[in-house]
Amino acid sequence: MNADREYLRVLSNVYQSKRFKKDRTGTGTWSNFGELLSFDLQEGFPLLTTKKMPFKLIIKELLWFISGSTNIQPLLKEGVHIWTEWPFRHYNQEMGTWDALSKQRGSPVWKLAVDVFEKAIIDWDNFAAQWGELGPVYGKQWRAFSGPHGETVDQLQEVIDLIQKDPASRRMVVNSWNAAEIPAMVPSGLPPCHLLFQFYVHDQTLSCAVVMRSADMFLGVPFNIASYAALTHLVANVCRLNVGSLKIFMVDCHIYINHESQVREQLSRTPFDLPTLSIKPLSSIDGVFLDDFVLSGYQSHPALKGEIAI
Repeated sequence: MNADREYLRVLSNVYQSKRFKKDRTGTGTWSNFGELLSFDLQEGFPLLTTKKMPFKLIIKELLWFISGSTNIQPLLKEGVHIWTEWPFRHYNQEMGTWDALSKQRGSPVWKLAVDVFEKAIIDWDNFAAQWGELGPVYGKQWRAFSGPHGETVDQLQEVIDLIQKDPASRRMVVNSWNAAEIPAMVPSGLPPCHLLFQFYVHDQTLSCAVVMRSADMFLGVPFNIASYAALTHLVANVCRLNVGSLKIFMVDCHIYINHESQVREQLSRTPFDLPTLSIKPLSSIDGVFLDDFVLSGYQSHPALKGEIAI
């Protein structure tokens, strides 16, 4: 099945159900329990075509995860702003300015405040170290998961080693949900939404399964699809395997109510053919660059914007 049609199938399921559920942000959602997305990566790279997707931004974020970083400074230096909202809120809460500022969200005053905050993160390392830190989010868990005796585990590298040494293993798991460290992620970050992924090897083919506790169907999930598809391609490249399938199981699968008009528009669009992804031959998961990824044949409908709920 074409990747867009698979995504639109679940998006329509949630939208048509109109099962209202309150949420942490106070925005309100329509929510379904337990939806599954399944993509055959041999059919093409699942970058949605029913709205324009920022491929380079998605890869930059993925490489940031892989680097082990948990600070937004490297992202901002690359022009990636998708993680700013949480530390920006935390900074203003600590400064006592959040209540007044949050009422002007989207205004010139809000935009100026965000610009000043981001410039300070980029220009001042000490400021970035204090206010650009998200806590022990994905990069920390993937590359330096904290054990019970103070040790750290590079889960991603261990999984790659296991794929190469014992491809029949059922233990090729990376877990981002470190329960002891969740409280440290809350003030200025966000506990992992895509909390676990597992690889599966059969007949020289690598597949990936992802579990999401919380799945924002309009904004987040299209990113997650492309990001984990790219990660599967990347690991397959390093391990000299073909790509197989990507399956994403979403527990709380929801649409924010303020995205209704965008969802209706996307559901009305006819998908284009999928692009293809190639990656230069690599020997390691480290030292990978944006230019190593080549996307070909991407054609899409115009972008659809939506306000992120924090």
